[in-house]
Amino acid sequence: MRVTWTGLLNGDTGLPVIIGEYPDRTMQVYGTFGAGGSVTLEGSNDKDTETPTYVTLTDPQGNAITKTGAGLETCEEAPLIVRPNVTAGDGTTSLTIKLLCRRPRT
Repeated sequence: MRVTWTGLLNGDTGLPVIIGEYPDRTMQVYGTFGAGGSVTLEGSNDKDTETPTYVTLTDPQGNAITKTGAGLETCEEAPLIVRPNVTAGDGTTSLTIKLLCRRPRT
């Protein structure tokens, strides 16, 4: 399964997607980051609440998945809901985030 968020600007949060059955996840980000631009991958298990509580997801080394330049990152956690959050940038910031999700092999 692939999920794509395009045209995310400074201060934008991508529409959350429910992908609980796909625990293997890799994020790719590219585009114009602008001055100080960054995007953070967030997750939550609060699907049934009006305002879910999101936390920053991490890579296999335990580092926050916050990118300030183009790249790929594997996600360690497998929450029910995932979204990107563009937390900085300027008027030129415009990012595309693609999330590849796979089910475990049986």
